[in-house]
Amino acid sequence: MSASRRILYHHRIRADDGQAVHVRELITAMRLAGHDVAECALVPKAVTSTASLPTGAKPGFWQRLSLPRTAVEVLEVAYNHKGRALLRAAARRQNPQFIYERHALHLRAGLDVARELDIPLLLEVNSPMVAEMQRLGKLCLSRRARRTEHHVLSNADAVLAVTQVLADMLVELGAPRDRVHVIGNGAVAERYGSDTEVAAKLLRERWQLPADAFVFGFVGYMRPWHRLDLVLDVMKRPGLEAMVLILMGEGPALQSLQELALKHGLQDRVRALGVVPPDLLPAHVMACDGALIPAINDYASPLKLFDSLAAGVVTLAPDQPNLRENIVDGENGLLFAEGDGDALYAQLQRIVGDRALARRIGVAGKQSLVDQRWTWHGNAERVLDVFDSLARRTVR
Repeated sequence: MSASRRILYHHRIRADDGQAVHVRELITAMRLAGHDVAECALVPKAVTSTASLPTGAKPGFWQRLSLPRTAVEVLEVAYNHKGRALLRAAARRQNPQFIYERHALHLRAGLDVARELDIPLLLEVNSPMVAEMQRLGKLCLSRRARRTEHHVLSNADAVLAVTQVLADMLVELGAPRDRVHVIGNGAVAERYGSDTEVAAKLLRERWQLPADAFVFGFVGYMRPWHRLDLVLDVMKRPGLEAMVLILMGEGPALQSLQELALKHGLQDRVRALGVVPPDLLPAHVMACDGALIPAINDYASPLKLFDSLAAGVVTLAPDQPNLRENIVDGENGLLFAEGDGDALYAQLQRIVGDRALARRIGVAGKQSLVDQRWTWHGNAERVLDVFDSLARRTVR
């Protein structure tokens, strides 16, 4: 285990979504490991203890702010001035040994201040930001964005990608290959213990499910590209009469999914619970017999995958390279051809019809998470290992 380090953690996240979960969990894991982590952000996400996170809190000004896309990008560029000031002030208080920054569009404040202080910048990258925004049609200042992205990727002391697929993309965008490391998402295995199992059983009773129900859960912000419509189409087929789908979250696709369920006569087998607070999520995932990831982009490390592995429930996901980094089909999860309803149907039939198989794969999934340390504590250790390797290189 690394000696205690002083870490200045910088991000520009406003929303309380999966990004915030990553920030919160990694900072918490680092602090629990004995490191001094100063969070530098307009909207802090970390908590100072392992207590449950507050629910129902009203969003602050920066979270409520809504502007046209061009104005947002202008503010993102302008934020660098504010970000540098925040980092300099935090550095005077803490004297950090390195800056850890979550990569964002137009963001270069962390690199600028790291160079001023002559300390390393460890850059966490979760997506090819410029390409992603272009694909969504939301990039306005494209030339500036590409220039900043290339500059930061090529000059960061270490680039931490969440999958190997993304790592290869970042090398093409300018990151030196010998500086790129893969550190995916994770879970807190301890949250999925016996007490949570008891809470999960109570949840199933509250859901008033049929005795033979095989429950699949989906967690997340529901968009059309998540292809939950494909799941509903498959649920109509023979052999899946016991299948129940529990939707945990919200999003623009939810209403159309509920309408489709009604059209197919599945309204009693599709339950929408709304957003589940973080402290209650482990019990909700454990209350399911399986977890569904009907579609995911080709470079992501989905948080929901690690939650279902930690819960010990069988996970069904598309057969694509980024997910094969964690899932071996038939061993610690099940994979199906992306967008293929027949392939999804075959895998669903397999485990709905053989619950012992589903349980065995779920148990193996949890064991793989433990063995490979796909946890936030494991990720905190990996980050510090990267810093220590930089420090050793500097000494030489």
